[in-house]
Amino acid sequence: MANPRLRGWRKWAKKDWAIAAVGFTIILFALTLLFDSRNPTSSSSSSTFNLPSNHHLIPLTLLHRAKATVCLDGSLPGYHFQKGFGSGSNNWLLHIEGGGWCNSIETCEIRKRTALGSSKYMDPLIPFDGILSHQSSQNPDFYNWNIVKMRYCDGASLAGHPESEFKNGTKLFLRGQLIWEAIMSELLSLGLSKAKQALLTGCSAGGLATLIHCDDFRAHLPKDATVKCLADAGFFLDEPDILGNRTMSNFYHDVVQLQGVAKSLHKECITEMEPSKCIFPQQIIENIRTPLFIVNPAYDFWQIQHILVPAGSDPDGYWRRCRLSIQKCDSTQIENLQGFRSSLLKALSKLQHDKEGGMFINSCFVHCQTWMAETWHSSNSPRINNKTIAESVGDWYFNRKVTKEIDCPYPCNPTCYHMDFTQPS
Repeated sequence: MANPRLRGWRKWAKKDWAIAAVGFTIILFALTLLFDSRNPTSSSSSSTFNLPSNHHLIPLTLLHRAKATVCLDGSLPGYHFQKGFGSGSNNWLLHIEGGGWCNSIETCEIRKRTALGSSKYMDPLIPFDGILSHQSSQNPDFYNWNIVKMRYCDGASLAGHPESEFKNGTKLFLRGQLIWEAIMSELLSLGLSKAKQALLTGCSAGGLATLIHCDDFRAHLPKDATVKCLADAGFFLDEPDILGNRTMSNFYHDVVQLQGVAKSLHKECITEMEPSKCIFPQQIIENIRTPLFIVNPAYDFWQIQHILVPAGSDPDGYWRRCRLSIQKCDSTQIENLQGFRSSLLKALSKLQHDKEGGMFINSCFVHCQTWMAETWHSSNSPRINNKTIAESVGDWYFNRKVTKEIDCPYPCNPTCYHMDFTQPS
């Protein structure tokens, strides 16, 4: 299914792949995941997408209170906030931006010269769409809530600690955990501390951050409040690539070591296994006590391109077209992708049996799906059992019905958006 507003994803990806080709393959992990941004190129503004006249742009608020809380480059972190109204005045939705990770001094140095490492490059005004929208037609259950988008500028899913700062003579600020705590403190003072209902959510690396901080979010809010968490395209698998190498596991090991992430992970896990294993969602959900919902495509293109078939794992180019478009895969490749889907469902088995948990696992070749109206809730949105993601999440959050939607294997769902990076932009 084609859609012109999704072309921005393709343009971002091609731009970032070009950047990554200059250095080591691992740079792909740090720079390709820019899909939260609505900009089709780094110099364009949000208006490129011909936003309707009633579409409000939400200003960036920089965090001035906590002097030691800074992005990778030392600039102030920030967030966008739109106040709730009516029956949603005391309800809060916090969304954590995604954007990959940096696992070395070199990749963090590159990252700090982008909006994913410095507020100097962040758009001062952005649109709120999908789960962030204040339009009831686009966001039927959360449209009138207080809505916050946390900007992501530390490169470790808001879980970095400063132990490694200034080593090797490099000036990098590894303070993701402090950013999380400082933004939370400011929002609590703005009314979050009196929330009646709250939902923490995030996309990709922001989805992973949601899992890491879910119980802490719950702990800061009133005991009688309804508090839940939603991770979108953040369920990254600890799976070998097509050559049998543990590419993602090795990458996460470097992130955890560089940024001291172990301090933000569950103590029960890090006492039982290598801390870098504890950053994988399959391990995190073993210890989360707060009700959790997972939105994830079974054929997440980012995971296929970076976990299953990372650059360098396919020297003969057999996977070249398939990893860029599921519609270009042959039967043998599809069989491999079905195996990857099976691994996802196996990793989610605990959540499938959790009475308070929910999930929406569709068979699309896409990545984040909650932050755009087209995939969150519209007449053309992906559906499972005739329900959009928004409807499924709403049913779960408000306990209207049990929601554990698992799609049939590709290519059975005609409502899917399938990204195709082989097409010219």
